[in-house]
Amino acid sequence: MHELGITRNIVSIVEEAANGRRVRRVRLDVGRLAGVIPEALSFCFDVVSKGTTLDGAYLDIREIAGRCRCLCCGAEFETATLYQACGCGSRHLERLAGDELKIREMELEEAV
Repeated sequence: MHELGITRNIVSIVEEAANGRRVRRVRLDVGRLAGVIPEALSFCFDVVSKGTTLDGAYLDIREIAGRCRCLCCGAEFETATLYQACGCGSRHLERLAGDELKIREMELEEAV
């Protein structure tokens, strides 16, 4: 499960950016073509964040649909896999969206 390693990195990045302040919420953008299971990230987040400034924080995951452009006919379409062909039959595609894995934002408690 590579989601555990990914989650450790997310917690580390957010904790460093929070600079000792308590984190209430973390929002991630996870593309459906990124090869990451959002439910596994969520499970790992609860485990990995224990004892850190993210302990008890809410993980908000926004899934981004896969979108491609056909390099043959120019059509743009939504795709659920990396292997889907265009309506014209071509598999020469440019990915436009769906492979993201981004920390979009974090919400911190106010400094005392």
